[in-house]
Amino acid sequence: MNVILFDKNPKKFYPLSLTRPISEFRIGIFTIKQKWSQYYNNVSCYCEQYLNNIYPKLIAKNNLWIDSTIIPNNNLIVELNSLKNGEALYKDDILIAFVSEKFKLEKLYKRKTSLKITRVNSLTDIFTINSSEICNDFKLIEKKDNSLLDRKSIKVFGDKTNIYIHPNAKLKNATLNSENGPIFIDEDCDIMENVSIRGPFSINKSSVVKMGAKIYEGCSIGPFCKIGGEVNNSVFFGYSSKSHDGFIGNSVIGEWCNLGADTNNSNLKNNYSNVKLWNYEFQSFIDTGLQFCGMIMGDHSKTGINTMINTGSVIGVGVNLFGPGFTRNFIPSFSWGGSNGFTEHKFNMFKETSIRVMKRRNKCFDENQSNLYETLFDMTKRYRNY
Repeated sequence: MNVILFDKNPKKFYPLSLTRPISEFRIGIFTIKQKWSQYYNNVSCYCEQYLNNIYPKLIAKNNLWIDSTIIPNNNLIVELNSLKNGEALYKDDILIAFVSEKFKLEKLYKRKTSLKITRVNSLTDIFTINSSEICNDFKLIEKKDNSLLDRKSIKVFGDKTNIYIHPNAKLKNATLNSENGPIFIDEDCDIMENVSIRGPFSINKSSVVKMGAKIYEGCSIGPFCKIGGEVNNSVFFGYSSKSHDGFIGNSVIGEWCNLGADTNNSNLKNNYSNVKLWNYEFQSFIDTGLQFCGMIMGDHSKTGINTMINTGSVIGVGVNLFGPGFTRNFIPSFSWGGSNGFTEHKFNMFKETSIRVMKRRNKCFDENQSNLYETLFDMTKRYRNY
């Protein structure tokens, strides 16, 4: 079956969905697309037109179209595989999937399901359901040799079978606690001396945890990241760095971000009230219903040393944030400044920096990337009313 994960309302997930389909969000060990690829061989995305050059969709005569916010499970797969051409699966009034050659919702026969459906309804779901998704994804991992755990320099609390360390990973004098959930350490990762990790936790290929770091439950670190200091219940999509001391909690960090030394985010208000978060869809701050909520940071954003980020902050794409004091809670894409004021981050400056940053990881800021971010620069201009 040819599977296409379609984005129904990407604006709901800005700024993270400005630069990728929703199915490329990392939740747990895998991205949503990678989760579906555990069940189907051909999986592609149907997203905003300006993303098509980077994320093309593959159309066949018979396609299973699935809402990209849906997380798969074995029972759901059984129901999806029973769908026939022209049929759609609904949970209450929510469309889950349908089978059709083209993306057309008219004249579909509706089938209802009583299954429990896991769905990403908001940006904050990325970190609130991350622990449970690490646990679910861990069950899909083919666990082989775990002989690294026998080293005297690695201290383990909890069940060793709840820990997977790739044979090519490096660990020295680390403390791993799997009492509350599994720990997944991928290929070529480097867990430096005196690191303490509590599961559920996952770290993907070629990422590094710096010396003395404290990593709490519910953290997912994507590939080619560098993580230091103190991190709690946060997701780093990939290729981002928080190499130094400082606290990040209940947050989602996109790709190609860099958090300067001693960057800290607040994740709890002093009056313990619910945190409000900027919502692009409603153009206002919306109550998250959460007492703990840090920040959402879009791709290619940076902070200077000692940056203080307010509770419930939404930081756009291509932001350069620096200076004393707490920053505002909503920082539009391609902004340059801090608590003393903002100006526009000029596109040529952004592009030059991005080329240098990606080159360090042997990646190319090519013409497709340049066109994408130039489009986003124009798309987000109306928000830069400083």
